[in-house]
Amino acid sequence: MKPWLQIEAKIMDWPQAVAQRAVWRRAGERLVFTNGCFDLLHYGHLYYLAEARAQGDRLLVGLNSSASVGRLKGTHRPIKDEQSRLHLLAGLACVDAVVVFDQDTPRELIAHLRPDVLVKGGDWAVEQIVGHEIVLAEGGTVKSLAFIPGYSTTQLESKIKNAGR
Repeated sequence: MKPWLQIEAKIMDWPQAVAQRAVWRRAGERLVFTNGCFDLLHYGHLYYLAEARAQGDRLLVGLNSSASVGRLKGTHRPIKDEQSRLHLLAGLACVDAVVVFDQDTPRELIAHLRPDVLVKGGDWAVEQIVGHEIVLAEGGTVKSLAFIPGYSTTQLESKIKNAGR
C-alpha cells in the first residue's frame, strides 16, 4: 500500500472504528484510547502519544472536531483545520487509528469503543478523566500519564502572537 494510503486508512468514522476495535479484540490485542484537540502538534504530544501506545497493543485517538474545539477553547481555535490535525496524527507510527468526535467530551465514543485502557495527560486525575467509569466497569484500566511541563498549544499560540510585536 502506498504511504499516503496507509495514513488515510488510519482515519476512521465511528462505525469503522468500532469494527476495527472488534478485529483487534478477536486478535487478543488491548486497545488504548486517548483524546484531545492536538491543534499544534508538539513534543509534549509526541511523547504522550508514544507513552499511551506503550500501555497496550493498539492506540486509537479521539480527535475533537473543529466545532468541538471552538466550543471548548474559544472561537479563535482551532488554529489548524480538522483535516490537517487528522492526517498529522494518522501519520504517526504510534497511532493506529484516529476518529473525530463532535461532542464536547469523548464519553459517547468511549462507550461505543469500550477500550481496555483509557489514558490522559498527568494534569488529569484518574477520577476526572471522562469515561473512566465506563472503562473501569468493563474491567479496564485508566491511567494518568506523565505530563511534560513547558509544552502546550496555548504556550505556542502565545509565543506566535507575541512574535509579531
